[in-house]
Amino acid sequence: MDTNLLVQYGPALLRGFGVTILCWAAGCAIGMALGFVIMLLRQIEVKPLRWLLRAYIEVIRGTPFLIQLFLLYSGGPAIGLRLEATTAGILGLGIYGSAYFAEIFRAGFQAVPKGQVEAAHSLGMPYGGILRRVILPAMLVSTVPALVNMMAILTKETVVLSIITVPELMYEMQTMAAETFASFETILGMALFYWLLVEAVSRLGRRVEARVTRFLSHPSNARA
Repeated sequence: MDTNLLVQYGPALLRGFGVTILCWAAGCAIGMALGFVIMLLRQIEVKPLRWLLRAYIEVIRGTPFLIQLFLLYSGGPAIGLRLEATTAGILGLGIYGSAYFAEIFRAGFQAVPKGQVEAAHSLGMPYGGILRRVILPAMLVSTVPALVNMMAILTKETVVLSIITVPELMYEMQTMAAETFASFETILGMALFYWLLVEAVSRLGRRVEARVTRFLSHPSNARA
């Protein structure tokens, strides 16, 4: 193994790693926000809206991310949607993740004990207050592990972005391999970078889960 290659291409790989983190973080933010909105809209008792949202979730979850990305980036101009590669990659990750995040939020929403919601109703709390003080805190605790797991999955989905020329880590690794024919060093370096990113996400998720649980278990916060 020629470690000098990793040193030589280090700056380019770090730039690619930075783009990977940017695409992943922005994609996760868009996906969670959109997924949360979808979950809330699915609570509305309007069957056509529910069917439409359900169809959206099934289509996104039932088709490969690569196909969705191609449709967004290459098929977009056919309907007047022209996006730069990085923008298309971020939006694609957000759309792809939103369907999964929506299902995670839905499961967390349904896991909230109905007795707590009914008790809040009996106290005369408006729905907005019930959502903020009762449903969301309980839902957050139950969904954090699944949310962190999905975020870790999305880190690995970023490798697909290189196909539409997003200059992320995989793209820089492929450039390095093409110029040096050092396939082993390329695979090793890529595995190391992605392991570090997934490990960081997992550790952060465990800390968030512990903090949320500790905060909500405190008597003063439980009464807030």
